[in-house]
Amino acid sequence: MTVVIRLAWRNLWRHRRRTWLTIGSMVFSNILLVFMISLQLGSYRMMIDNSLRAFTGHFQIQAPGYNEDPKLRLTVPSAIEASARLRNELELDGVAARGIGFALLSSDERSYGVQIVGTEPGHEASVSTLPGLMLEGRYFTDSRADEIVIGSVLARNLKIGVGDELTLLGSGKDGSFAAAVPTVTGIFESGMIDLDRGMAQMPLGTFQDVFAMGDAANSIVVVTPDVTALSVWQPGFDAFLADNPDLVLVDWVHLQPGLREAIQADMSSAWFMYGVLIILVAFSVLNTQLMSVMERTREFGTILALGLRPGRLSLLVMVESAFMAAIGLIIGILLGVAISLYYQKVGFAYPGMGEMADKFNLPDRMYPSLSALSILLGPMVVYLGCLAAALYPALRLRRLEPFEAMRAV
Repeated sequence: MTVVIRLAWRNLWRHRRRTWLTIGSMVFSNILLVFMISLQLGSYRMMIDNSLRAFTGHFQIQAPGYNEDPKLRLTVPSAIEASARLRNELELDGVAARGIGFALLSSDERSYGVQIVGTEPGHEASVSTLPGLMLEGRYFTDSRADEIVIGSVLARNLKIGVGDELTLLGSGKDGSFAAAVPTVTGIFESGMIDLDRGMAQMPLGTFQDVFAMGDAANSIVVVTPDVTALSVWQPGFDAFLADNPDLVLVDWVHLQPGLREAIQADMSSAWFMYGVLIILVAFSVLNTQLMSVMERTREFGTILALGLRPGRLSLLVMVESAFMAAIGLIIGILLGVAISLYYQKVGFAYPGMGEMADKFNLPDRMYPSLSALSILLGPMVVYLGCLAAALYPALRLRRLEPFEAMRAV
């Protein structure tokens, strides 16, 4: 085996230019794969974070069944105290209680049915981007104020502005008549038409009074620095749920199942493009090895005539391919990681991304997410693809006849 390795290494450099061109194609593809997969995973993390920070949050504490069938009577008792306890146990600022109901909002001219969300004024900004998206006016600061903020589309439909009063009519938790006349203090614009048209927010204390909730709310929303690191916060959640066995923890996958499906669809389309790149590199290796075998046909014929088994020649070609792929793998990974680390520090932005981020109160740059998966997945597929491409010239040698090979021109 040692002789085969030495011969393979020597044969690899008989045509240095051709070898380096082939290795260069592997290096380029590996750099591209490491960077693109890292950037793609980073963009997914950013997509998840931005989508969930808009309103949903990364996790929610709810009554069982509320996520599937959100009813006003399915509540979290002592919600404000519970959210404060979670902030202490998780050591996170991103925890806030919410109540969610439905009511008819009426102006002097029109009426629309909307979702009414009761929020903690001092903590909602840490779990949602909506408080930072005020198009006009301000977000409320008093948890007991008769105030309301509405979306820009709803404001246009109701033909009202900041300072106007609305009539709220709905049904309370106990079946009583929910009514209030809140003043519009702010108009937000999230960029999502359904949200801007169908949702209004009011202070949680006022919401509890209007909808006869007592001290309860419908959920406690949690936003963490890393949505994928549930294990870091799991002990805090477990301690809280142990004292509240009638509540459950719901993660983002169940809160927004469509988001996960969108990521999987995007990953599938991306791997189609990656597959094309890997096939092109594999054909480059096939061409190099096939040319190498054809050039050495007479040499192989002589070796076979001296008694060497065809299997050893096939092994020789495979070892040559393995050497080339390994060099391309190592150089490609090192350069790909270096580029990814640079952009992981300074960030990466597409043209126009900053303006869009400012409009929607979102980060203006994305950052590659380096991990063992993003570093090794693409290059290892390239490596295996190159070995698979070398199988044809290697197996071709097994059918080589010594006499005919020595007569080849």
